[in-house]
Amino acid sequence: MVDAKVVTGPSIFFHGAQRSAVSRVLVKRPFYKVSCCCHSRSPLLTESTCSRLLYILLHMGASAVCCLLLSRTVVESIWGKAHGIQMPSELCSRFFGQSHCPVISGSGAVYRVCAGTATFHLLQAVLLVHLHSPASLRAQLHNSCWLLKLLFLLGLCAVAFCIPDEQLFPAWHYIGICGGFTFILLQLVLITAFAHSWNKNWQTGAAQDWRWFLAVLLATLGFYSLAGVAALLLFHHYTHPAGCLLNKMLLGLHLCFCGLLSFLSIAPCIRLKQPRSGLLQASIISCYIMYLTFSALSSRPAESVTLHGQNQTLCMPGLSKMESQTPDTSLAVLSASIMYACVLFACNEASYLAAIFGPLWIVKVYSYEFQKPSLFFCCPETVEPEEGQRAGTARPTDREASPAPPEQAQHLSYSYSAFHFVFFLASLYVMVTLTNWFSYEGAELEKTFTNGSWATFWVKVASCWACILLYLGLLLVPLCWSPTQDTQLIFRQNRISIVRK
Repeated sequence: MVDAKVVTGPSIFFHGAQRSAVSRVLVKRPFYKVSCCCHSRSPLLTESTCSRLLYILLHMGASAVCCLLLSRTVVESIWGKAHGIQMPSELCSRFFGQSHCPVISGSGAVYRVCAGTATFHLLQAVLLVHLHSPASLRAQLHNSCWLLKLLFLLGLCAVAFCIPDEQLFPAWHYIGICGGFTFILLQLVLITAFAHSWNKNWQTGAAQDWRWFLAVLLATLGFYSLAGVAALLLFHHYTHPAGCLLNKMLLGLHLCFCGLLSFLSIAPCIRLKQPRSGLLQASIISCYIMYLTFSALSSRPAESVTLHGQNQTLCMPGLSKMESQTPDTSLAVLSASIMYACVLFACNEASYLAAIFGPLWIVKVYSYEFQKPSLFFCCPETVEPEEGQRAGTARPTDREASPAPPEQAQHLSYSYSAFHFVFFLASLYVMVTLTNWFSYEGAELEKTFTNGSWATFWVKVASCWACILLYLGLLLVPLCWSPTQDTQLIFRQNRISIVRK
């Protein structure tokens, strides 16, 4: 017993001293390098996931600042100036060497804040290219150093405010237009891929169990019902017996497109090439078409006609069909909220698919075949490694066991570089959306989501037509695939499987 006490005493003291030393190291670690979830006990909140949430909050905060600077009501209530906020001439001459400073409110302020955030994400996207290990030094740049990154972001925005208007607007305006259109196309690809994957996943289960077939049927009826109710509401609120001919034609045309897409989805020639093509994906696309139609109609300017001897505004939601219609702020808020939710969905989904399928994820995500159905899914968790892929970077298939814990994982859960690049495009998209795309002069938040503009209206209509063309391409392009190419592809896949065995 005495020997035991002699042996255990120093051991306890050693472990206690080691524990205190570890605690001192953790305390003395610089707080600007601590990641938010480094020591999280929740298995769902990994370090990379928590970093992604922080970047989302950072983007939402920058968008909120842009809205406040663009709002004429906020500027008048806080600063008491209706024509914008401007720095004192003394500060301008001292720091910038000029007596006239750029206005720090309105569309110019939105352009400068979004220039800072877009540059912030673009620089990180370039620095994180070809990153594969979460333990590397570049990965720590993405997951830590939050105080330094926040100060760097504020510095970029401050530098943007020092650029004169005549040097910022001509070039940055066209960059914003190109980036906004690119983000719209990316968003359309993700929506159609989501509908395509959902239908393929549940059709896989429907071929095995009648309960999955019932789930497909109920989901299809639900989406078609939602699209039909949306069409009726749009006809009721955005048309008028005395006018709104453009709205009526647009709604009728888009309903015809929804019917055409539904018919082609179950056409025999389409199902011959794509056996899992069905009405579920067509119903999801129909709902998205109705949303884009609602977004376009809520963004068009009001139409003025002479009604009962008086000038009345039409083509807006109103209480009565025979009375003058007024803008509804609640619908504008709903449209903006759905738009921003789609923005965040695109930013996160694109980075995940880029890590799963690689640089050509836009093409590979449509050809992925599910091994088993699942109720809650967004995209495949793992992909079978391709021919020639190194063993060190090969990922397990869906049939294998669950992946390793985050501490032991040797691959990224999502592509850091693609994540920041899509946020770069999203910053440009938010910038041009808030400032009415082509007509940014005199843009105000109150007019952007209530009165609308023709530029925003036609951009939304063009995005809706682009979605229709993209879905038509998914249905019709496989028809051009010759049978010889199919047999060669099957022979190549069989040869690869034999070599693996």
